[in-house]
Amino acid sequence: MNIYMAEERVSIYRGLKNVYVAESKICLIDHERGKIYYYGYDLDELAQKSSYEEVLYLLLHGRLPTRREFQEFLDRIRGSMRLDPEVLEVMKRVPKDIDMMEALRTVVSYMGNLRSRGPEYTREDVVDYTIDLVAKMPSIIGGLYRMWRGEEPLEPREDLSLAANLLYLITGREYDERDVRGLDMSLILYAEHGMNASTFAAVVVASTGSDYYSSIVAGIGALRGPLHGYANTGALEQFLEIGDPSNVERWFKENIESRKRRLIGFGHRLYRIHDPRAKHYRRWLEENRERFDEETRRVYETAMKLYEVAMNSFLTEKGIYPNCDYWSALLYYVLKLPKEVYTPIFAMSRIAGWSSHIAEYREDNILIRPKAYYIGERDKKYVPLDER
Repeated sequence: MNIYMAEERVSIYRGLKNVYVAESKICLIDHERGKIYYYGYDLDELAQKSSYEEVLYLLLHGRLPTRREFQEFLDRIRGSMRLDPEVLEVMKRVPKDIDMMEALRTVVSYMGNLRSRGPEYTREDVVDYTIDLVAKMPSIIGGLYRMWRGEEPLEPREDLSLAANLLYLITGREYDERDVRGLDMSLILYAEHGMNASTFAAVVVASTGSDYYSSIVAGIGALRGPLHGYANTGALEQFLEIGDPSNVERWFKENIESRKRRLIGFGHRLYRIHDPRAKHYRRWLEENRERFDEETRRVYETAMKLYEVAMNSFLTEKGIYPNCDYWSALLYYVLKLPKEVYTPIFAMSRIAGWSSHIAEYREDNILIRPKAYYIGERDKKYVPLDER
């Protein structure tokens, strides 16, 4: 909106919508063509052919690795998987009645006490910090979840990928390669998405000259907000509330057409077309639907019916389509992952993007310091305390 005062004209961009705060080579979101690129590589191709570990390397180095470089990178990840005893002790002491993202924030902050070299860090330090943190995230997420259930945390396995370890350390069982590939794909799709709210929060902290871990904690804090990081959890709860495909039309009419509620998993600030990441989840779900058990099939069919009804409603006229969170909720449900870990998994994946932007922004750093246009009163008279 525009505000006029005297001869001064001030433009207010609420939510900083369409405001550019930096130049970046990391991620291009092509809204017109429905494409996303990581350092120039088509995300569609990365999602189908790459691995999260390779994409992590790409986002940290700006290029894909050679076979030798990738093997050395994997060795560094494997050597960093186990948690320090002090971190495990902190995890045990975290209250069990808080949200897991709040617990994750606390644990990562404590890790900074053990690992951080302070505010003077280089790009290579960012690579080192990120490898260590991402490698430990499956143990942190799985450990917190199991501790809260009264179970012992498991030891990470060096023979498993990050995605496979994440599944194993949460559930205690090994997964079929197709299932591991599904989660690995999801980690790739969530790894980076431009200057979103959590990335901006991390970059703002980095711009002050603060330490790496403070920036990551800021990212986690922003992602903890339900307007940013909880859409897939909300989407799943929505499917479970509806209960059965036969209930969808009535539920939609009573809740969405009446404008009482917002359809969770639909709409995105950046897209007026389909979220380009969504098709990869849909393809995986379709390819694996014959393996679903009865309960999973019922939830899947409920979601598909809801999608069908929504796509024939007023939502499409407004340019509101399902985003990737709608479909990732189904993938995680198929994998039998508890909803408490959905957003922590998002955080684990997005550390790659946060770290990449932190490193890039600090190369030509300037303090991020926006302004707020004052519309309050002026020249009010101070009245002494005893006279009020």
